[in-house]
Amino acid sequence: MPTLLVLHTSLNSASSVTRDLTATFVKRFLADHPGATTIERDLVTEPVPHLHPDLVPSVLGLAPTASPDGPAAVRTLADTLIEELESADTIVIGAPMYNFMVSSALKAWIDHVYRAKRTFAYIDGVPTGLLPPGKKVILFVSSGGAYSEGAARAIDFIEPFMRTAFRFIGILDITVIRAESQASLEAANSERSRAMQEVMALST
Repeated sequence: MPTLLVLHTSLNSASSVTRDLTATFVKRFLADHPGATTIERDLVTEPVPHLHPDLVPSVLGLAPTASPDGPAAVRTLADTLIEELESADTIVIGAPMYNFMVSSALKAWIDHVYRAKRTFAYIDGVPTGLLPPGKKVILFVSSGGAYSEGAARAIDFIEPFMRTAFRFIGILDITVIRAESQASLEAANSERSRAMQEVMALST
């Protein structure tokens, strides 16, 4: 049976657009795949810490440090996050835009799942993703303004960053669904409805 990894990053727990879109997708996914395994992480209520210095050797593919305290605790968390990513067939991420970028909580998660010789490697000088093939990412992005086209597209760093981040570790199947203009009274509801229609049209 498939495994679904769900990451929430919205600070808005009451009326979050990305949480709503994610919940709708998860409900459909579980209806289509009874018995599927779901791994759900709320990076707001249970944040991943910023990358710890003790993890630097592991990130670089080197042996852990031999300091008395050791990197065991911080490495255990990173190991768990990597194992969850490796086991997942589909990764669903709710990623509201904060200052033109993903939240620092989501960036911290990405930092922890990057590990040389485990999730990526440089082979003959070429970066190569090492995650098992066949995985896909579904990214739900909400924003106060419209950044998918026009002049504002140049300051949208979420989609380019997330596509690059996952391609680097070997995930090429990436779908982005946006609910834009949420700061606009005129456009917010229609944008949210359009995004929900795209969710309902997704293949699970």
